[in-house]
Amino acid sequence: MTQAQARTVANVILATAGVAAAYVVLSTPSLRRLAGKAARIWLGTVVPAYVIEETRRAWVESGRTA
Repeated sequence: MTQAQARTVANVILATAGVAAAYVVLSTPSLRRLAGKAARIWLGTVVPAYVIEETRRAWVESGRTA
């Protein structure tokens, strides 16, 4: 088996596992609620922190002073 074939097999296995996990989460009400809560927490904390950091970095790279 070549390295390219091994990568393809690994990608197919990983994609299949992801689809199976998504099916289980979406078909189980308690897991679906948990996933929804986790998504809301992630969107409410990680995304704003990323936007603030990118704004800060852009400000520094623009050469302006506060």
